[in-house]
Amino acid sequence: MGKMAGFVRDARTQEALIGVSIKLDGTNIGAVTNENGYYTINNIPTQSYNITASYIGYQSLTKYDVVVTSGNTLNLNFAIEEANTDLTEVEIKASPFLKNSETPNSIQSLSAQEIQSYPGGNNDVAKVVQSLPGVSGSVGFRNDLIIRGGAPNENVYYLDGIEIPNINHFSTQGSAGGPVGMLNVSFVEDVTLTTSGFNARYDNPLSGVLQFKQRTGNQERTQGNVRLGASEAALTLEGPLGKNGRTTYIVSARRSYLQFLFKAIGLPFLPDYWDYQYKISHKLTAKDEISVVGLGSIDNFEFNPPEYRANFTDEERKDYFENLAILDRIPLLTQRSSTGGLTWKHLQEGGKGFFTLTASTNFLDNRAEKYDNNDPSQTLRQKLKSTETENKLRFEHTLFHDKWTFSYGATLQRAHYANATYLLLRRAATDENGNPIAADFIDYNNTLTFAKYGVFGQVSRNFLSDKLKLSAGLRSDGNTYTTDGNNLSKTISPRLAACYALAKNLNINTSVGRYYKLAPYTVLGFEDNTGTRVNKNAGYISSNHAVLGLEYLPTPSTRITLEGFYKYYNRYPVSVHDSVSLANLGGDFGTLGNEATAPVGKMRTYGFEFLLQQKLTKNFYGILAYTYYFSEATAYGNTYKPTAWDNRHLLSFTGGYKLPRNWELGLRFRFLGKAPYSPTDTTASLAQYSATGQAVLDYSRVNSLRVASAYRTLDIRVDKKWNFKRWSLDIYAEVQNVLNTKNYSDPSFTLQRNPDGTIRTKNGQPYSPSQPFNAYATFIENTSGSRLPSIGMIVQF
Repeated sequence: MGKMAGFVRDARTQEALIGVSIKLDGTNIGAVTNENGYYTINNIPTQSYNITASYIGYQSLTKYDVVVTSGNTLNLNFAIEEANTDLTEVEIKASPFLKNSETPNSIQSLSAQEIQSYPGGNNDVAKVVQSLPGVSGSVGFRNDLIIRGGAPNENVYYLDGIEIPNINHFSTQGSAGGPVGMLNVSFVEDVTLTTSGFNARYDNPLSGVLQFKQRTGNQERTQGNVRLGASEAALTLEGPLGKNGRTTYIVSARRSYLQFLFKAIGLPFLPDYWDYQYKISHKLTAKDEISVVGLGSIDNFEFNPPEYRANFTDEERKDYFENLAILDRIPLLTQRSSTGGLTWKHLQEGGKGFFTLTASTNFLDNRAEKYDNNDPSQTLRQKLKSTETENKLRFEHTLFHDKWTFSYGATLQRAHYANATYLLLRRAATDENGNPIAADFIDYNNTLTFAKYGVFGQVSRNFLSDKLKLSAGLRSDGNTYTTDGNNLSKTISPRLAACYALAKNLNINTSVGRYYKLAPYTVLGFEDNTGTRVNKNAGYISSNHAVLGLEYLPTPSTRITLEGFYKYYNRYPVSVHDSVSLANLGGDFGTLGNEATAPVGKMRTYGFEFLLQQKLTKNFYGILAYTYYFSEATAYGNTYKPTAWDNRHLLSFTGGYKLPRNWELGLRFRFLGKAPYSPTDTTASLAQYSATGQAVLDYSRVNSLRVASAYRTLDIRVDKKWNFKRWSLDIYAEVQNVLNTKNYSDPSFTLQRNPDGTIRTKNGQPYSPSQPFNAYATFIENTSGSRLPSIGMIVQF
């Protein structure tokens, strides 16, 4: 038997509600909330349920696919809305699909159970979000979130209202992504993704806002779980601090064995990480609550040089050469990151409003080294030591007056950035005609400290008996560093959203808005070799959004949406050296923007999205999403070219079926259209390869080519749960890429090699970096996607 407990609050005022009925659908099992809005239900048969909260004068709300086990007390909270009717005896049901006045469209929500049961996701929130419309990820092992054709660094992330710079290990500084996510799914209550119509309280989003709501620890007893997955082991503990249950904690630590997986499949680099996460909540009074949250990681990189064998097959030799080329290219990385914050939330008397005050800090230490042959006794090619520290204060106040909702607030930040960079761009050498080629490098050491600030306001109201919902917001941001940073008139960002009920279950939703993002610290803090900060005029990138969509709810558990969107960007940084928009970069390890740029680029993305979502009904649940879009950018001039994220087609299906005796079958299919890439300048690449291991791309023909085939993968997962007296066991088996399809990325430039792996030269002598044109250029076809079976287990106690 299992147990469930939680709180029920008014969705608008956040006040606790007394006497709310909580019932497990299809049973006679239930409870009502006490004077604190808290309920408990004991002796629940262990299986999946749909659970409904109902209260006179409020819309009843159902939460779907809630799994009850004998191991942990299930924490399930409800926020229910008042019903707009005088017939208090008539039950009105709220949609389980998240929507609000400020963001009536372009918003999706996932529950903890949907994340945990996601096939191929390995409990990684970033991978699960890729099942939603308009969202794609990088092909291969990367974990970038690319939303409606925008670059990975156009998204912002909030953990219980505290901004976190990145949600992945081994992140690209100045961008985002990495092999695996940092967040522990055991903390998650729900995840909300907004892809337009952003609330004015959020600064810096251009493409997406991802909010992670964490649950509080069990206030009655100590409990926990152990997770063993394909890439990591995690321990989570939670419970009360003290005897009255007013203070709770939840804490976890995770250790990777991703390095063993990478080694098993023959990758030449082995990422190794630790992370930790915690939340402490304390109820000061019935109106006041304080919470402390934290998240941190320790990331280390190790090389895994391939072993040479004389009896290689042709395929093995190809893989051997490819791995040598990768080792030529990537640096040795180490990263340390942490985020911590404290939030005080106060509810005003009589349900008139509430405010939150949040103080937080985040830190990143990013280091990279690269030597010839990865040997520290040989020539240094790259050395980076870069740190970012932000200290933030945020105040938000929400007020209710009649049918109006007002919110306003301000943010203040102190940013500190330090960067010591040495990067060998090209060695002194001779060209193919014997003429000298001068060496080129970057070498600087600087620090940058400045303040950022912002103010915002938002107002919303329902009209026409709640058929029409309107919201308007205004925000402006400034800083004390960039050329026009203190001119708030240049970052005024208005937004307007509307929802109109065409019929009982049919809505038309629209939003327009302008949003701003300050250029990354890697751009702002860059110095040339004379010590000049050449990017001080980088300032803010702007993005104008327009979205129009239809939403149809044929049943209480089914949602169909169709949305068209258009985004137009201004002042996108463009690389001075390469004459290419930074919108095309950021999908690899290292840093983005550590170079001279000009804020002259433009960008546009546009297309439409279709979504069919089915909550758990008759043992089935699923999400089908399709997006067709264009993503294009300019450098100098007004000629639009495809960006690196212009896949055009995104199709995903994720679904599951609940079988008897706690068996469950899950399936995920993803399809991405052919990704564009830029051709290689072979002559320039030969000249610099010995210094960087990187190709020089011909950006005069930026993204004029497409990879050989579209990306497609099918993953299957089977779960089986056992429930014992005081603990439960969930064992799952999954196979990623069941069809063993090969997924293609752009071919890699490298040098031809002899059968033993040494570089082949034209004169038969050993390769010399001072004579780069004595080598032969070649290209390696990059593919990924071998079939990968794995098992995992979750023990709750």
